[in-house]
Amino acid sequence: MCGIAGVMHRGKTSTVGSEMTTMLKAMKHRGPDSTGFALYQESMPKNKFVMRFKVAEGSEAQSGFDIQSIMQERIQKVDARLDELKAVVEKKSQDTIYACRYEFEFDGSLRKLANYIEDLEGVEILSIGKGLELIKDLGDADNVSDTYNLRGFSGTHAIGHTRMATESDVDIRSAHPYWAYPFSDVSVVHNGQLTNYWTKRRELERKGHRFMSNCDSELVAVYIADSIDQGKSLEQSMNESLTELDGVFTYLIATSDQLGMAKDTMAAKPMVLYESDEIVALASEEVAIRTIFEGEIDTTDPYEGEVRVWQA
Repeated sequence: MCGIAGVMHRGKTSTVGSEMTTMLKAMKHRGPDSTGFALYQESMPKNKFVMRFKVAEGSEAQSGFDIQSIMQERIQKVDARLDELKAVVEKKSQDTIYACRYEFEFDGSLRKLANYIEDLEGVEILSIGKGLELIKDLGDADNVSDTYNLRGFSGTHAIGHTRMATESDVDIRSAHPYWAYPFSDVSVVHNGQLTNYWTKRRELERKGHRFMSNCDSELVAVYIADSIDQGKSLEQSMNESLTELDGVFTYLIATSDQLGMAKDTMAAKPMVLYESDEIVALASEEVAIRTIFEGEIDTTDPYEGEVRVWQA
């Protein structure tokens, strides 16, 4: 079932963390297993990045083993590898004992950095970006937002997801959104099912891309990022996805300065849209959009096989 949502403010910033929280809360009934946010602030200066990573699953952190010391050891190993790569960490914080946020300066290969960090046992990078911060965990929107202090997050745009696990595990790794590793600032949320998942995944893996989960939604992120890396625009990449990806799906994709929506030709998965000169808001249900507006609004339903892209 699942619920997806997106919001973009044109030419200004807003409390997108709070807006996305209320939108996802309104769709809790569509997916109570996990909640995720991809939040975008104004881009950081040259060679500076934000990295979100975890050193354990949430369920692992609640086990009876001495996991806290193990997680601290993993964080120390991350620090050592960043230092070895000459990445200068300027700010560190932890929202939970397993979830970390680092700001760092680095002028090398993000792929090399990500590969070297994730070679450590138990470590998974959720996102690296100049504006993107990807946060996801088990629980509903209020729980995740409060745990990670997201309501005060100010930025230009955001996408989010409430998940009902149907074909993969109930864990953070299988939760949405997905970052398109190792491409800075590309993230995706998706509602639907891809029937050619394994065929396309193996094709992308042969090109050197990695997958951290068995969730078909991750394929959308990697596919689009690979297409952009070949020099295609976001809109062109999304249009091609309508024929390259089989199944029923609606997805939202965000980059550092764009928000896109694609709906397959069967249009089986819902999407509602509100658009004005100042703001674009989308969600699986109209009730989610109405939570961030005080007065009456007019919404539309995108057509089948439609792709839309908005600029921040």
